[in-house]
Amino acid sequence: MEKSVKIENSMTAEDIINLFNMIPLPGEGGYYVETYRASEKIDDLPARYEGPRTFSTAILYLITPTSFSKLHKVKSDEVFHFHLGNPVEMLKIYETGKTETEIVGTDLVKGQKPQAVVYKNTWQGTKLIEGGKFALLGCTVAPSFEFSDYESANKDLLIKQFPNAKALIEKYI
Repeated sequence: MEKSVKIENSMTAEDIINLFNMIPLPGEGGYYVETYRASEKIDDLPARYEGPRTFSTAILYLITPTSFSKLHKVKSDEVFHFHLGNPVEMLKIYETGKTETEIVGTDLVKGQKPQAVVYKNTWQGTKLIEGGKFALLGCTVAPSFEFSDYESANKDLLIKQFPNAKALIEKYI
């Protein structure tokens, strides 16, 4: 009979990066590996897309205290799934200027959510809660993620657009 291993207590961020052959996510921060890309494509998409996309993609995404998800936005909706590690704080800045912060993790009693949705064109960033060592998340995007759909935040322009969110923006740049 195989022994069960309690992953949270025995693995480090480096172990997980090596196990899944994760690479740094350019521009955003963190580490990722694509785990799924649908084989079928959609041709008739809104004008914001530069050509067809597959139905969806999925990645594993890992953040550490020094490599976090900097503010950015994409052209598709995303669903984040918490897998293991320490909880994260996810900032969202909607096109209207409304801000929202969610704690994504597994302690449901404390109000953490095991999954978070980020709608298209929403500025977003994700950091570990203070003292955390790593978080392993999954992210599903539909239609599929393409690097041409990604936009990094420009701190000065974002603060000019959303002056009331200045302190939050500076935390995630």
